[in-house]
Amino acid sequence: MSARSETSNPRLDDAARAGWLYYVAGNTQDQIATKLGISRQTAQRLVSLAMSEGLIKVRVDHPIANCLDLAARLKSRFALDLVEVTPSDPDSTSSTIGVAQAAAVEIEKWLRRPEPVIMAIGTGRTLKAAIEQLPPMECPQHKVVSLTGNISPDGSAAFYNVIFTMADTIKARSFPMPLPAIASSPEERKMLHSQQLIQPTLALAAQADITFVGVGDLGPQAPLLEDGFITEADLKALQKAGAVGEIVGWAFDRDGRLIEGITNDRVASAPLPSRERSLVVALAMGERKLPGILAAVTRRLVNGLITDERTAESLVAAAV
Repeated sequence: MSARSETSNPRLDDAARAGWLYYVAGNTQDQIATKLGISRQTAQRLVSLAMSEGLIKVRVDHPIANCLDLAARLKSRFALDLVEVTPSDPDSTSSTIGVAQAAAVEIEKWLRRPEPVIMAIGTGRTLKAAIEQLPPMECPQHKVVSLTGNISPDGSAAFYNVIFTMADTIKARSFPMPLPAIASSPEERKMLHSQQLIQPTLALAAQADITFVGVGDLGPQAPLLEDGFITEADLKALQKAGAVGEIVGWAFDRDGRLIEGITNDRVASAPLPSRERSLVVALAMGERKLPGILAAVTRRLVNGLITDERTAESLVAAAV
């Protein structure tokens, strides 16, 4: 038997083998015990460990009638080009579960295409959770570009900027945006965007074939505020101006119109790619985000949506 790598965890190695035999090869726990030379109880524990440690990722592909009906109604009502509605867990307070998994499936579909694709990526918790669901892939024909800056106000890498996470998983050419998410002034943004290093990235973002973004709310727990990109004064000014949501930093009102001035004249993110020639998909769910999601699909800031059942039902009701 070959020696294990010094950096490997023997317990997790065994769990991975047991998990593969159970979930992929379809073995029973008795069969796994026989093949690995362990007891049935140990086989059961290893299979459970594989799941709890995230070594196994499960997808449920069975269509659910209500979700399909909601997706069709949303697609028709808001003239969207893509809608996916996932089941809601009535006992969960997660703002990503279900949607992140469905988004990962859609992202993987695009990355599996043989023809070259330019994929633009936003930021946020749901998108980061989706990227973490992707399997390792070799995609040298594709380009992945960040729409938004990856520098936090303190100079560190922005935690929910996903371009680097994605680069670790898929082998495609990656184009980060080495800028702060929001500049200190309009003049600074203009200067940053004029840099030779930045202009090709902005141009590439405008050519994106497919884009995935999150929708942030602008309530008391706004992600832009909690992550330190804007101040309390900025948030109050945006709220006073009628802002209900933001996409890669661009704040908009309930009619989907971008707010003039305040923080929008300092946002260093690239503009959203054209919805006329490409697909821009929002990944969002939850009551707090509902006004922003509704505004984004009504104004066609996005032309695709991946959301959960409860949010979809609220969107349909709001559109009546």
